[in-house]
Amino acid sequence: MSAPSPRVIEHTEPDSDHRRKTSWRNTANPKDFWPDDPSHPVKVALRTYSLSLSLSLGPALLPIALTLINRSSSLQTRLGAFKRVLGREAGLTGFPFAITVAVCGGIALKHCLETVLGVHHVDKQDDPEVRRQPVVASTFQQRTTVLSLATQAYSNMFNSTPSQKAFLSNILSSTIALYLLQKTRPSKTGSHQPFATFGLTLLFFCRATDAIVQHFLSVHPARKDDLFNIPANRMKTGPSGNLLLPVEGDVKTKKWHQSTAAWLDAVVFWACSARIMWCFFYQPHRLPPSYVKWISSLANVDKRLLDALRVMHSKEWVYGHSSTHSHLLTSYAKDRGYPSSWGDPQGLPACGGANADVIWKALGVPGRRGVGGLPCELLHSRVTTRWGLDNSCLTNVGVRFCLAFIEAVALYLPVHFFPLLFTRPSSILQRHRAIPALLAAIRSATFLSTFLSSYFFAACFTRTLVLAKLFPWIPHDVWDGPYGSVLAGSLTCGWSILIENKRRRGEMALYVLPRAIKASLPAKWTAGNHAGARLVERIVFVLSLASLLTFAAHEPESLRGLSRWTLAFVMKGRNAGFWKKHKEKIEHCPQTPISPSSNSISTQSVDHL
Repeated sequence: MSAPSPRVIEHTEPDSDHRRKTSWRNTANPKDFWPDDPSHPVKVALRTYSLSLSLSLGPALLPIALTLINRSSSLQTRLGAFKRVLGREAGLTGFPFAITVAVCGGIALKHCLETVLGVHHVDKQDDPEVRRQPVVASTFQQRTTVLSLATQAYSNMFNSTPSQKAFLSNILSSTIALYLLQKTRPSKTGSHQPFATFGLTLLFFCRATDAIVQHFLSVHPARKDDLFNIPANRMKTGPSGNLLLPVEGDVKTKKWHQSTAAWLDAVVFWACSARIMWCFFYQPHRLPPSYVKWISSLANVDKRLLDALRVMHSKEWVYGHSSTHSHLLTSYAKDRGYPSSWGDPQGLPACGGANADVIWKALGVPGRRGVGGLPCELLHSRVTTRWGLDNSCLTNVGVRFCLAFIEAVALYLPVHFFPLLFTRPSSILQRHRAIPALLAAIRSATFLSTFLSSYFFAACFTRTLVLAKLFPWIPHDVWDGPYGSVLAGSLTCGWSILIENKRRRGEMALYVLPRAIKASLPAKWTAGNHAGARLVERIVFVLSLASLLTFAAHEPESLRGLSRWTLAFVMKGRNAGFWKKHKEKIEHCPQTPISPSSNSISTQSVDHL
């Protein structure tokens, strides 16, 4: 009876070795460490960190790169600066890591709580082998009880839709990211500088608000019906019960949603640009310095003229009276080739009428009959002075339009052609690709040049051409003040957005909206020592970023422009954008069965595209 037992041992030992080899092979499978799912937290984290690192290191390393070209400092100093920038941005407390925590923290938290805790809890209850095991030690029982309570609390708290679960997870990860950002970049106590994360907060707030608005103005009524549990009755059925085309009301609703969104973008851009232009003349400290510099170069306005408008705003410059700031425009008039008396407020008429005509005749100023104030020649472009047409307001508008159009074409040609070069380089030589891009660049340049020229036309229309002549008794301290020609130009130029493409209106409105909000907030709210504003800014940051991440995961159609494509790349990688479209075209193409060799060729063609 003892003989069979070695046979059993000899039969079971190879089986156990085979099981160990099989389990080792399954454990060492590379797919377990590098999953195929592009939305896996590991892949999302790598894409987020690499993208945010490139965005943060680029502006930070640009000054160091300029010093390498100019050689204005020693090599040791440049290496030290490079190490400090790299340590600040690439460290665990830098901007890339904080954004990666915000984007991937919510995904990882939701993934862990739903898969690890949930599966562990169910397996312990449903596995019959576990039920047959004896009772373990009390310490393990306590840990199991804690896990069960945590899982039960998670189930009760997250007993809602998947988007609500993701939103709550993203709130926690966004809070951690905000802590990291404000820990490494604290604002100085008692300073009047904005919070370190104030710019990001405004950016996230505007993008999240736009996503919410686009959700309720969605072109797909089915999602809105599902949101409010309204029975969708938009599809007609035929006699056999088959679905037919949508009813005509849906097409009208879709067009109404699109037109409403386009007009809403135009109104937002108009209001924001009015505020920005008004602040450019009177409160430039409320705008980013680079933005002020760009507007100044495009408008081609002398700084002395801007300073004169600001002292008019503060009542330090009054027509008919002497001023300590009279040298601003007297020197400016002399540099333009005019008598210095044209810029002296004491000798200029405050109101229009016959008395103003006498003063203009004595000063030798042509073309200002019936009006007072500063001669328009000082406000016009220097190019019109060379041509001898500086006393014509309409000529000034036309010249400024042409000059701005040339600069705008040089600005918008790369904007419209670089996407073709990066995505479809060969299509740049195709007429059906290149001509629409060229026309789009010309359209955008027309918008920008109209924006600038319409401002000067509205200013001259107010102070010289029409309004000042209709109301000559109103002093030019009003027409040239903050609520006169400057306000008229600010309220007029923004409507030029109607020239731009409807799809670009939204992105341009989202570009100017954070700057307009910042320029409209009281200065004490944005100061670093205001506790209430700091608390509100933190709440807005967390809710806005959590909303954006939730929309990106569950309703990306509500996102637009840069926010949509950036988050789509972060969340889905190569499955987002044009890569997915080309891949679907190749996969759905009716061809012969795909062999391994043909499959590799198709993949290479997709990568080439």
